[in-house]
Amino acid sequence: MNGKLILLVEDVKEVQNYNKRMLENKGFAAETVMTLADARKFLVRQTPDIIVLDRGMPDGEGLTFLKELRDSGSNMPVLMLTGYGETDDVITGFKTGCDDYLPKPYVFEELLMRLTRLLKSAESLPEKIVKGALTLNPIAGQAFVGGNDIGLKPKEFALLILFAENEGRIMNAEYIYTKVWNAPLAEGKQTLQRRVSDLRTKLEDSGAGYTITMIYGEGYRFERG
Repeated sequence: MNGKLILLVEDVKEVQNYNKRMLENKGFAAETVMTLADARKFLVRQTPDIIVLDRGMPDGEGLTFLKELRDSGSNMPVLMLTGYGETDDVITGFKTGCDDYLPKPYVFEELLMRLTRLLKSAESLPEKIVKGALTLNPIAGQAFVGGNDIGLKPKEFALLILFAENEGRIMNAEYIYTKVWNAPLAEGKQTLQRRVSDLRTKLEDSGAGYTITMIYGEGYRFERG
């Protein structure tokens, strides 16, 4: 983990300086910005290994920045570190695309543990997954058929990874939603159905040779078709 670059997006100088100092003492490289605008400028110049992101920033809501990141196709790990700590806040954070959510106040040792876990997970991603004519690049968050990007959105790609890793297995909606959205299914059933339908259409239109079959009352199965 030594040398991994962490971008701290935090507008409270004391919190920013403390986390930067503590992370550098643990062997990480840490860079800091105090606005979302500066975070965007930073990402043009450099690609951090992980972002620690506050929500209530001077120039906007951190979740807006996170959504921009995910809409761009980036799978960069993001840990929300914020004073917004109600259950609904945490669920919203995960639905928007964060990888972990730590409310303030917090203990640095827990922040360190969560960052280390996310970085290890990112390192364990395979370079590519091949299913017939379909090639998945987990690092880039892209899927290709015959060298052509089939244009998956981040959640569609996350679904496809899960399906590809469980080819032929019937997975129920609760399991799929929990794995991809990191939240209980609750009110997300229609969202899941819509995303699976969109993914199925893109797979079939691309000639990938695979489809997603809905098994009534049981769940979904990824299979050749």
